[in-house]
Amino acid sequence: MQFIETDEQRLIRESVRKLCSEFSDDYWEEKDRKTLFPSEFFDAMAEAGWIGVAMPEEYGGAGKGIQEAAIVLEEVAASGAAMNGATSLHLSIFGMHPVVKHGSEPMRKKYLPEVARGKLHVAFGVTEPNAGSDTTSIETFARLEGDHYLVKGRKIWTTKALESEKVLLLVRTQKKDEVKHKTDGMTLLLADLQKPEVSISPIPKLGRNAVRTCEVVYEDLEVHVSDRVGEEGKGFRYLLDGLNAERILIAAESLGIGRAALRRAVQYANERIVFDRPIGKNQGISFPLAEARTKLDAAELMIKKAAWKLDNNLPCGTEANMAKWLAAEAGFFAADSAVQTHGGFGYAREYHVERYWREARLMKLAPISQEMILNFIAEHELGLPRSY
Repeated sequence: MQFIETDEQRLIRESVRKLCSEFSDDYWEEKDRKTLFPSEFFDAMAEAGWIGVAMPEEYGGAGKGIQEAAIVLEEVAASGAAMNGATSLHLSIFGMHPVVKHGSEPMRKKYLPEVARGKLHVAFGVTEPNAGSDTTSIETFARLEGDHYLVKGRKIWTTKALESEKVLLLVRTQKKDEVKHKTDGMTLLLADLQKPEVSISPIPKLGRNAVRTCEVVYEDLEVHVSDRVGEEGKGFRYLLDGLNAERILIAAESLGIGRAALRRAVQYANERIVFDRPIGKNQGISFPLAEARTKLDAAELMIKKAAWKLDNNLPCGTEANMAKWLAAEAGFFAADSAVQTHGGFGYAREYHVERYWREARLMKLAPISQEMILNFIAEHELGLPRSY
């Protein structure tokens, strides 16, 4: 394992940082406040080829690994774009992994190049009102009729539903009480989203408002069998294949938010004069910021370890989960410290740290809670009894 980035990785970092610098904090504040998708930013990243960074070359991507994808998303978040920027790209960069790994060749050729070019947005539909962390309890059902499925059900927390043409949709094709193992009987479909049979309702939320998250209702939506990912009944297993990579990328985004927050806090601590001296002279200000830097750097090391192991086909479930936990904690601590450093101004939109705070808080909840990660570590690493 290398602790120094390769020349190529450094070039990726510098190139993404330069592009992101064209989109100021004011740009992101306006997009967040007006709930406007950052199309200009998304298109610029697509034009530069960054959306396809981890897509196989034969489908129009750059064929790089999770290490490189993590660098891209960290730099996006660290630019001040935070989760509004990172989430606009996240699903396009890696969300199609189940199709890459398990989709038919015609499906790959039809959809992956368009995703890599930024011409096709794809959402992810898994969570339901009565099935959050317990994915096996989903009730959305797809009934096979001839050469197509009819999908009926309700999903929540479907991000980018308003902008996406397609959705990777996890459905039951057998009811839970009809299968031997509760993880069986679930199927992954690549369904059309902008159809009359689909109702999309944005969910008002605390932050990351440039990229809307929605409740989506499906009323007998037709999905052709050719748009089924892999085999019927194995959808849950296909999802598991991408979980470690997802954890690592989310961790990189959390790290980036923390870097952005710390940068602004340090600048303010140096420039703000109270009682004829910079407030950064006070240990009550400087110590939390030093602690934030320490936590961020520690999280970065675990992210790098997890990404390196994944790219080298080594088991990395523990490292990926630890990376997500550490980065979410560190990112939020840095954002909270930045707000505190700014005092009352930290609560004002003008200084942007309140936006980082709102978006960093999300990372402790999604896509998996901190508590569920600790459950995993307690059971699989410490050998403690399963708690659920």
